[in-house]
Amino acid sequence: MKRHRFSVSLVVGVLLVGTLILCAIAGPLIVRVNPEAIDLAHTLAPPGPGHWLGCDALGRDLLARILWGARISLGVSSVVIALSVIAGSLIGGFAALAGGRTDELVMRAVDIVLAFPGFLLAIALAAILGPGLPDLVIALAAMGWTSYARLVRGELLALRERDFTVAARALGARSARLLVRHLLPALSGPLMVQASFGIGGIIVAEAALSFLGLGVLPPAPSWGNMLDSGRAFILVAPHLTTAPGVAIGLAVLGFNLLGDGLAQMFGS
Repeated sequence: MKRHRFSVSLVVGVLLVGTLILCAIAGPLIVRVNPEAIDLAHTLAPPGPGHWLGCDALGRDLLARILWGARISLGVSSVVIALSVIAGSLIGGFAALAGGRTDELVMRAVDIVLAFPGFLLAIALAAILGPGLPDLVIALAAMGWTSYARLVRGELLALRERDFTVAARALGARSARLLVRHLLPALSGPLMVQASFGIGGIIVAEAALSFLGLGVLPPAPSWGNMLDSGRAFILVAPHLTTAPGVAIGLAVLGFNLLGDGLAQMFGS
C-alpha cells in the first residue's frame, strides 16, 4: 500500500489556508463594522485601538474591508476553479476517450487558447463583458480550464489502457459513465494539486483585474481595488496598500505551500 508523505509545506499551507477561510467566514461576524460605512472623522487614521489596521481616505475601517475582501477573493477563486476543473476535466476526458481525429481537433483548440497569454485574455474578456462579479468569474474561468484539460487528457491516455478501464468497457460502460464514475475519481490527487496552485493564481488575477477597474468595483471591498485606492496615499498612509498587499501575499503563499505539500503527499 502506498504511504502518503506529509511535509512541512503541507502543514504550513493548511494552517495559512485554514486561517484565511476562518477569517473570511467568521471575521465579519466578529468585527461588526460595516466595511462601506464612511466616517470622515477618521480619514486616513493610522492603525491603533478601535481601528487595528487604520482607516482609508473615507474613514472606512481597513480591517473590516480586508475581512470582507477575503470573502470576495475566496468566493471568486472557488467558483472559478470549480468551473475550470469541471470544464477542463470533461473536455480533456472526452478527447482522451474519443482518440483519433477528435482528440487531435480538441487539443489543437486547447493549444490555440494557450497561445494567448492567459492574463491578457482575461483582461480582454473583462473589458468586453464589463466589470462585476459574474463577468469577472467568466473572464477568469475562460483562461483557467485549459491546464485541467491537458492534465486530464494526459493522465487518461495512460489510464484508458488499464485493466479496470478495459473491464468496465467490456461490461458495457459508456464513455460518459466510465469517465465520471471510474477515471476522474482516480485523478483526484493530481486535480487537487493543480487546483491548489490555481487558486493562488486566481486570487492574484482577481486582485489585478479589480486594481485595473475591470473586476470588483468600489465601494465593495476587494483587495485589488483597495490597493488601487490606497496608492495615491502611499507616502502619507502606507497602511492602505500594505494591509491588502500582505493579505494577497499570505493567501497566495498558503495555497502554493498547500499545493506543494499535496504534490509531495501524492507523489506527483
